[in-house]
Amino acid sequence: MANDVKARLAERAAEAEKIVCTYLPEVKGMQNTIFDAMQYSIKAGGKRLRPVLMNETFKLFNGKGEAINCFMAAIEMIHTYSLVHDDLPSMDNDLLRRGKPTTHAVYGEGMGVLAGDALLNYAFETALKSFDIDGATSERNIKALQILAKKAGVFGMIGGQVVDVESEKNLSAMTEEKIDFIYELKTGALIEASMEIGAILAGATEEQIKLIESVASKIGMAFQIQDDILDIEGDEAVLGKPIGSDERNEKSTYVTFKGIEKSKEEVKRLTDEAIAILEKLPYENDFLVDLLQYLVYRDN
Repeated sequence: MANDVKARLAERAAEAEKIVCTYLPEVKGMQNTIFDAMQYSIKAGGKRLRPVLMNETFKLFNGKGEAINCFMAAIEMIHTYSLVHDDLPSMDNDLLRRGKPTTHAVYGEGMGVLAGDALLNYAFETALKSFDIDGATSERNIKALQILAKKAGVFGMIGGQVVDVESEKNLSAMTEEKIDFIYELKTGALIEASMEIGAILAGATEEQIKLIESVASKIGMAFQIQDDILDIEGDEAVLGKPIGSDERNEKSTYVTFKGIEKSKEEVKRLTDEAIAILEKLPYENDFLVDLLQYLVYRDN
């Protein structure tokens, strides 16, 4: 089943990438370098999980219309900007991502900062284009924008990144509570945004949106814990990166506190609970269920 899900995900990811690239600005004008850097950052690879999750949740609630495309593009731009900034010398100082030179390695540190800034700003310009689409419901668009802004900001992804950066400077102060906080916000927030926005734009009820947020929260946590497990037990050839980097960098993870077996149990518990919530809804999307299971039991 894993290979089948992987193949279907690849198809949907390719569709999502086309949508995202459609909304990128053309490389022209006096500021053409920033447009080129934005395109390079987006096209450097990735599974496009967030726009795919958004679209599959939209389908789950029988969503109709083109406004979803604007938000699919926006969420991937925000995710990409976070990676561009993560790679900067002042942060992780990485020169390679997915086997390719990072944005700042190609364009310089200053342009790397600006490329991330540009993607973040342009994400909201893109999301706002949803108001120009015939048949779009303004109330839903506004609500989706509120979720996008909050989950990407200081109460979401950036908030998690702040605690992560501070913790790296004082490893002895790292606690299990902080690990949970970092995972819930740094990784979980954009996954929550993706699935919630899909539900909102499809017209889901308040109660259903809350249930979807819970599903996404559990999957986001399980996804990150699985990353920790793969860093210890993964196959370097499959992962495409060296294993054991967390230990070499003396980085505390969920596995540090819980151990490998307890971590695996937690991944299973969170995933089972998320699927159980989905199955209570009066809608079905078999691929979404398969995808969520694949994401947390993946080998890369």
